[in-house]
Amino acid sequence: MTTEDISFEQDIKNALSVLREGGIIVYPTDTIWGIGCDAANADAVKKIYDLKRRVESKSMLALVDSDAALERCVDDVPEVAWQLIEAAVRPLTIIYDHPKGVAQNLLADDGSLGIRITSERFSHELCRRLRHPLVSTSANISGEKAPASFKDISEEILKGADYVVSYRRDEDIKGVASNIIKVSAGGLFKIIR
Repeated sequence: MTTEDISFEQDIKNALSVLREGGIIVYPTDTIWGIGCDAANADAVKKIYDLKRRVESKSMLALVDSDAALERCVDDVPEVAWQLIEAAVRPLTIIYDHPKGVAQNLLADDGSLGIRITSERFSHELCRRLRHPLVSTSANISGEKAPASFKDISEEILKGADYVVSYRRDEDIKGVASNIIKVSAGGLFKIIR
């Protein structure tokens, strides 16, 4: 095991401990740095809304680590969603009707939720070990510019989190937000972003 692997492993353990205790973390994702919590914990979800100063009617999304995890969150994933996931060349968040196993205050007013299967090393492993979807929302105050890299995250966000992941902080890669598509029963879909 390399030094990086050891720090990666310790970071995962620290983050999991905080998430399981209802805390919130700042962590790297397959797009930009995010603020996250256990998506099934309504109190933790509220903490994120409060930190971001975001109204609860503006929903956040969740990350999962696999097709199987997605199927545990959505009763019937429409075939068109699988086709879109397979064809995607960059991270894709799909908004599904009536997800399950997540906190009610995470859902949009219409009961839907955006979910993305992450392949980025840290967020993927975190989701796999947490065994719940992981809230993912940009690490910024609502209305402010989303941070393109770790160094762009405000001190207020960093101080407001219960844990800030060390992994990937030094990378100078500029992350970009995911594409977002809403998929409804019957195969209808709408490109949001």
